[in-house]
Amino acid sequence: MVASASLGLELDLFQLANKIKEIEYEPEQFPGAILKFKEPKASLLLFKNGKIVCVGCKKRSMVEKTIEKTRKMLLPYAKKIIKDKKPKIEITNIVASADLGLELDLYKIAYKISNVEYEPEQFPGAILKFKEPKVSLLLFKNGKVICAGAKTEEDIRKALLKARQLLKPYAEKKRVG
Repeated sequence: MVASASLGLELDLFQLANKIKEIEYEPEQFPGAILKFKEPKASLLLFKNGKIVCVGCKKRSMVEKTIEKTRKMLLPYAKKIIKDKKPKIEITNIVASADLGLELDLYKIAYKISNVEYEPEQFPGAILKFKEPKVSLLLFKNGKVICAGAKTEEDIRKALLKARQLLKPYAEKKRVG
């Protein structure tokens, strides 16, 4: 999951990098600092204005815990507290992998279905884009799929069901297993 929030804190990224060993800050490379946690396994981008981006959590509850842990860790070092409320968290992207249980003929799929891009010389997967839910699926010949762009787990379920129905006619054979 990728989530964003505002901690309601003004941060001095230089000071944070000097005081907290898990924080890396190289402003010549990137304007934000990077905070890495081993538990829960997640990384966060921290910005001076208190905005953060959290990646690596597998559930919303883990995102919430990680952001709360981050806020508590940074609060003593804040230059200014802008608002002292629980951060409003927005899930901006969920990436998931799945197996459709089908062997896919990607050439046929690219030829017959609109919104599919397939250039095997460039990349071994085909890209299928849905408008509803707004997600992109990377399709592989063996039936494995990577779903990106979803904002909810329900979007992922809908997209995979839709993909399975749409792609079934282009399956080479059912796999056992």
